[in-house]
Amino acid sequence: MDIEQQPVSAIRGVGPRVAAKLERLGLRTVQDVLFHLPFRYQDRTRLTPIGSLQAGSEAMFCGKIELADVVYRGRRNLLCRVADGSGSILLRFFHFTSAQHDSLRRGAQLRCFGEVRSGPAGLEIVHPEYELLPDGSLPQPESRLTPVYPVTEGVHQLSLRRIIAEALDTRLQSIREWLPDETLAMLQLPTLKEAVDYVHRPPPQAAVGLLMQGLHPAQQRLAFEELLAHCLSLRKLRERIRRHDAPLIDADGKLFEALLARLPFQLTAAQNRVIAEITNDLRCAQPMQRLVQGDVGSGKTLVAAAAALHAVEGGWQVAIMAPTELLAEQHWRNLREWLAPMEIEVAWLAGRHGARTRRSMAELVASGQAPVVVGTHALFQRDIEFRRLGLVVVDEQHRFGVHQRLMLREKGAMDGRLPHQLIMTATPIPRTLAQSVYADLDVSVIDELPAGRHPVETVVVPDSRRDAVVRRVHSACLEHRQAYWVCPLIDESDALQLQTATATETALRQALPELRIRLVHGRMKPAEKEQVMDEFKSGATDLLVATTVIEVGVDVPNASLMIIENAERLGLSQLHQLRGRVGRGTVASSCVLMYRAPLSAAARERLAAMRSTNDGFEIARKDLEMRGPGEVLGTRQAGEQQFHIADLVRDQSALPQVEQVATLLLERYPQHVMPIVQRWLGVRDSYAAV
Repeated sequence: MDIEQQPVSAIRGVGPRVAAKLERLGLRTVQDVLFHLPFRYQDRTRLTPIGSLQAGSEAMFCGKIELADVVYRGRRNLLCRVADGSGSILLRFFHFTSAQHDSLRRGAQLRCFGEVRSGPAGLEIVHPEYELLPDGSLPQPESRLTPVYPVTEGVHQLSLRRIIAEALDTRLQSIREWLPDETLAMLQLPTLKEAVDYVHRPPPQAAVGLLMQGLHPAQQRLAFEELLAHCLSLRKLRERIRRHDAPLIDADGKLFEALLARLPFQLTAAQNRVIAEITNDLRCAQPMQRLVQGDVGSGKTLVAAAAALHAVEGGWQVAIMAPTELLAEQHWRNLREWLAPMEIEVAWLAGRHGARTRRSMAELVASGQAPVVVGTHALFQRDIEFRRLGLVVVDEQHRFGVHQRLMLREKGAMDGRLPHQLIMTATPIPRTLAQSVYADLDVSVIDELPAGRHPVETVVVPDSRRDAVVRRVHSACLEHRQAYWVCPLIDESDALQLQTATATETALRQALPELRIRLVHGRMKPAEKEQVMDEFKSGATDLLVATTVIEVGVDVPNASLMIIENAERLGLSQLHQLRGRVGRGTVASSCVLMYRAPLSAAARERLAAMRSTNDGFEIARKDLEMRGPGEVLGTRQAGEQQFHIADLVRDQSALPQVEQVATLLLERYPQHVMPIVQRWLGVRDSYAAV
């Protein structure tokens, strides 16, 4: 039996109970165990004098126990003071047995490894790994780097290392190489067996620096194949989707022409190009799967309106899904304003609607009287049925879970046909990355801002200059311009965020008594929030104090000044989204990022990036570099598509070759495709089908 089919219980020492625990890690076969790769290494190859230990570092050291005692400070602690002549450190155990207590006695010699931290009485390590050494023996460091694996409850690192070592000793030679010879020659990387063995068991002479950064050729060989597996799974998904039929929507565009005739501005060349790409897709009998990337303020909503009107003109319904009620409401208001003169009903479905309103809206949708439906996750609840759903538009798609998008698409499945799907995001990623991450989608980019838009001037100031910032707000509002003052989340408490915003509003009212100041936050009743936003849009409010509920979806052209408090606490993408609320009119606009010292190195880097550019693609590139793809790309790329060893940012230079090899395998070696996908994605491949 091949290792792809051999159960983990085939490995010596793995019984039914251990196998059940390994399954929680997704380890069901021997191959799964061999490809359960270290996510980092510990360097236990040298001994560090205790006097040289520093808080925040991991280290191996040896010493004698000078003092061991059990103390009661809230709960029972076993404390051991260990010294080696250069200094001393405290070992702290919260969970220990009587046998441990007896063995950790005064005079015993230990070899310890752990993370050093600052404690109440100096440096300490909580629950270090330790080994009792025989009296008089010379302590020796490890001969090679120690791998650290993802674990789960009941599976300790030591147990996992033993199981993987057994699999390597007995099954390594059974690993099958699925990359063709010409590809291996082109890559000039180690064979798969060499790479797997090296990554699990780096030899004593291993290049520590390269391994720690994930840049060793053995790691790069495995990372390449993992990226290839993801690319192949998305390409296969694309094939599967294209085998479905979709509504053939061939309208002549008169509805959208009527809308354009009433708008006080013209489309940009980029908007026209993307709309043409979308309408061409809708005229095909295969489901459109198109991602539209565009910076904040680039006009994605109007592009979505063009697609919606094309579908409505062809006799189909459109569902537009947004992640927050504020953004959904903004879309609903814009579309209602644009489409009402054409007598096109735009329904709005939100979780906050009462039973009567919800029933009424559901009837409009089910009967087809509402050709356009806007909403949050409420759109895919069971009681919502569409009559003829032909197009699904998903805004800020990375905020939705895979299953949520799948449920919405399935609502439109009729007679084996799937609705077209248009996905929009204001969190752009570099095109090379997009072609791999979104290999199941066609990618369009709105790379042009509307005429007359000025770049937003961004300044960074400490909160010690708060009075000067307040004066700046005063001057702007006296010139009949409007301003935002954003109080971001201080911690995970909505109550504290609200308290901060309320206190800020009170302080600003006292400092600026002649200005009309209002507060908006997520806990307000919908009607009250709507009233506050309407007053701000109409110019009846000078200064809007807000929590981060205004991050997306708010469009007030006269607002030209954005103040963001505690800007150091926010990520680059969120800062850029907030800054995008100004600069929407023809007046020069500014954004003030106010921070509280001292700044961490990462916060300083984020604020410097914001000050240096208004380009959303450059901001996104920097965000990817700093935070990594898992956080930036969201649920669709993280979780179900979490990488074992590859890193989209670090390894993006390999992506063009990954694309080439994927094409080669699909065309000439199709029988090799699924084994590679199964090796790296396993059952998770099924989650990609959205």
